[in-house]
This record gives sequence, structure tokens and C-alpha cells, in this order.
Amino acid sequence: MDLLRFFTAGNVDDGKSTLIGRLLLDSDSISTDIIETVTKQSKSSGDDTGIDLALLTDGLRAEREQGITIDVAYKYFSTAKRKFIIADTPGHAQYTRNMFTGASNADLAIILVDARNGITDQTKRHSIISSILDVPHVLVCVNKMDLVDYSQEVFDKIQKDYIDFSKPLNLNKISFLPASALVGDNVVKNSDKMNWYKGDSLMEFLENVQIEEDSRKQESRFQVQYVIRPQTNELHDYRGYAGSVLSGSFKVGDKVKIYPSEMTSTISRIERNQKDVKIAEINEPIVIHLEDDIDISRGSSIVLADSTIETEKELSATICWMDNKAYQKGNKLILQQNSFRAKAVIKEIENNIDIHTYELSENDGAMNLNDFCKVNIKTAETIGFDSYKKNRKTGAFILINENTNSTVAAGVID
Repeated sequence: MDLLRFFTAGNVDDGKSTLIGRLLLDSDSISTDIIETVTKQSKSSGDDTGIDLALLTDGLRAEREQGITIDVAYKYFSTAKRKFIIADTPGHAQYTRNMFTGASNADLAIILVDARNGITDQTKRHSIISSILDVPHVLVCVNKMDLVDYSQEVFDKIQKDYIDFSKPLNLNKISFLPASALVGDNVVKNSDKMNWYKGDSLMEFLENVQIEEDSRKQESRFQVQYVIRPQTNELHDYRGYAGSVLSGSFKVGDKVKIYPSEMTSTISRIERNQKDVKIAEINEPIVIHLEDDIDISRGSSIVLADSTIETEKELSATICWMDNKAYQKGNKLILQQNSFRAKAVIKEIENNIDIHTYELSENDGAMNLNDFCKVNIKTAETIGFDSYKKNRKTGAFILINENTNSTVAAGVID
């Protein structure tokens, strides 16, 4: 069954958690015991109007006390047509790093806009992050339509304002939907209060949206996570390369090239769950065997011989600084891209990115929490990669502080 990953983002109190709660509740994706528990919690907090839908997604105690989403809350549900993974991301500006993390693997961004307030700085920030992360589809959900008397004029104005603002962002595809999460208008079923809207409800949209980026059609990429050499009497000559197919597919008999060595060979065997298979598809964990004995280590990339992957020790990237401590020039870092790890340094901070206007400005050598910057990174070992726009799996990475082992930044290769 097809899987859709999407995230919600918006201003604080725009109704992100309520929207997801309504979606889960009205689609019968919440078990009876959880509904009973949340109903009791809602009453104990003084809410006599019924169930507090936000409690279905707000998992942290601090969130419930403050009424905001601090961390990224993940929820899983499915319908007859699709499986879904939802990331409910925080709205406050100081939690930008959390949103960046939640959006990094998404197929779809749902950006909520309060119908009373229209496009805000937070709307722009979330849209720019969606652009940086090359999210295939953006749905602008104009929420709280019940508070503006379900006005088509209000919806049309917000739609026009967003289109005008987003033109420089080069977002892949944008859709618009009017809704009221609190009362359920256009969430699972179309609302008769907005009969001027002829599109799908949110649930119908999620079930039917066609994601432009299909990793199955991308060039085939595999990165070695572990080299298996049992060296036992039974498996004396066994040499397998374990990992997951990052994109595309591989089959027995494929001629492949290994990076960074650029040596070639042929796939002689593929194992999945300790059984031989002829073909392996995206996201499948497998063990690849090659006809030739080649020096391959953890982090090596395997691609089809008629394909190419970039190999460099320097790369240009856009990063989000995630550490509470400001960047200091010369910090010893480790760059990790899937299973590839190498020592690295930020050679140059080229520009700051204004996360509200998307404008570039000169950098003074500083990076603080939640800053977005264009940087040049130098690695101690050659890295095999694609640009993020070409392949999100091989074009994304994190930076780790070598001394503390904490993640200090996440980035995409330009």
C-alpha cells in the first residue's frame, strides 16, 4: 500500500494539532479507549464542550500545560487507499530546528493559515523551509473559516496573497483548501457551508494527491551500512554488503560502479530476509553480492554503471544550525550522510538566509540557533552524493560535534 509522509506547520494557535485530531477522529483512526481517556482529560482541564482534539497529538506534558507543540509529534494511520505518517511540527520560531527535522522526509507540507489573520511571518518561514527542503507538494489549509462566516472572499484573498508571496520560492506544487478543524468542515467530508468550494476534502486530498517526486523512478542508489564477512567454515568465502535501497532498484546481473573508488562489477546475488531475490526496490533492506572482490567499506555508494554520482571533498550546502551554542570558527565536526561519516570543517559561511523573506545577506562569521546559512564544507574523505534537488536521500546530511557527539546542524547539498 502506498505511503504518504506529510507534516503540518503554522502559527501557534492556528489549529495544527486540532486539525490532525479531527482527521484521526472522524476517519475512525483512534481506538475507543484512547478517545475515552482524552475525553476524561478534556473534562478535567475544564473543557465542557467535548473532546479536546489537540490532546490526540500533543504528547509532552509541557505542551499540554502551555497549549503549544514543542517537539515533533508523529502519528500513524491508514485508510483503504493509503498509509500515512503525520509529523505535527511546532509553530514557535525558536523551534525552527524541530520543524526542519519533521519536514525533512515529507512528501507533502500542510501549512495552516488562520482565516482571520491571513499570511504571516510564520507562514512565510514555513514555506521557505518547505522550499529549501524541496517538499514535493504544499497544501495551504485556510483554517477557522467558521470564524469568518465561511467567506469565499476571505479565502480568495489569502490564496492570492500566498501565490504572490511564494513566486520566488519555486515551490513544486501548491494547492489550497478552506476548512474548520474544530467543527470538521472539509476535513473528512465536504462542508455544505462552503458549497462555493468545489475541491476535495482534506482526507480525499491526502488519499489522492499524486506526489511528483517518485523515488522509484530516480536513479538507483545504495549505500553500504555493513560489510558482512563471517569467515566461518560454512561461509568461508561469504562477502556481502548490507544496507537499504535509497532510490530506484537493483537486480541480479546489473553492472554497477562503486564510489568513491569508481571500480566496476556485476551484482551476482541479492538477499532479503536471508532469502535470495532477483530484484530489490526502494527502502528494502538487502545484502548485495558482487562478482569481483573489491575493497568496499561502510559508507561506500553503489550505483548502476550507466549512472554517475558526484564525488568531492568540498561541497556547497544550505544548513540549519541546531545547537544552542553558537558556531565557532574551526569547530571540529563530523559529517554524516546516511551511513557515510567523515571528519569535516565549515570552510566558509557564504551567506545568511532570511527565513522570512528568502533574501541572502553577508555573513559576519556567526551562526546561532535556528540560523539558515549557505556554507562551504570540506571533508577529510571523498563523499559520494547527489544534489538534494536531484535525490533527497543522498543530498541530505547532518553535522555532529566531534567532542560532544551532539548534532549541531542539518543540511542539504546545493
